Amino acid sequence: MDLTAEQLKWEAGTFALRISGSPIEELYGITDGKAIGTFVEQRFHQHLRERYVYSPGSAARGHDFPDLGVDVKTTSVRQPQSSSPYQSAGEKVYGLATDLLIFVYEKQDDPQAEKATLRIVHAVYVARARTADYQTTFGINEIIRRDGNRDDIVAFLEERNLPLDETGRQQLADRILRDPPPQGYLTISNALQWRLQFGRVIQVAGAAPGVEDLLAQRNG
Repeated sequence: MDLTAEQLKWEAGTFALRISGSPIEELYGITDGKAIGTFVEQRFHQHLRERYVYSPGSAARGHDFPDLGVDVKTTSVRQPQSSSPYQSAGEKVYGLATDLLIFVYEKQDDPQAEKATLRIVHAVYVARARTADYQTTFGINEIIRRDGNRDDIVAFLEERNLPLDETGRQQLADRILRDPPPQGYLTISNALQWRLQFGRVIQVAGAAPGVEDLLAQRNG
């Protein structure tokens, strides 16, 4: 059976419930978030391959489910964040190139059994149109709502320190006036790679458009 986006969401919730609480010997004592994330994502792909046919991602293809346009992020509940390749400054306004499937875990070690347990406390799906920066899109739409013009938007983009020169800010401002962005829900910090922070999407999952609480759907 071919994997669809809706099946991916459903199986993400199923997988999150399935892996939660199971003793995992190979993660005992591991504190490296990248190693834990790789383990979770490999297990998720194993879960999917038992049920579906799909083309997994690779470094060359850029994200985890290239045919569906979905990237997977796995992060600790202590500091729910991840990095994402920088493509253009416009991503902070219009969102990333893919939807995001976010697993947020809590890990505990059992010294007696010398095993770890993982609990997936949140599984959230964010449509790419909602992966822009919250404060940036909120501010832009406030300017437009108050009949702001190109100069107002250019000044705002400069204040927000978007990595653009003056010409780039003017071009992005023209695009914004033609096509105002939807409200985004990530917090995106400027860097050589974007630093994505997921606190808000966890908070609004299931209540904001394009931000789905997959565990709530699965339990429902």
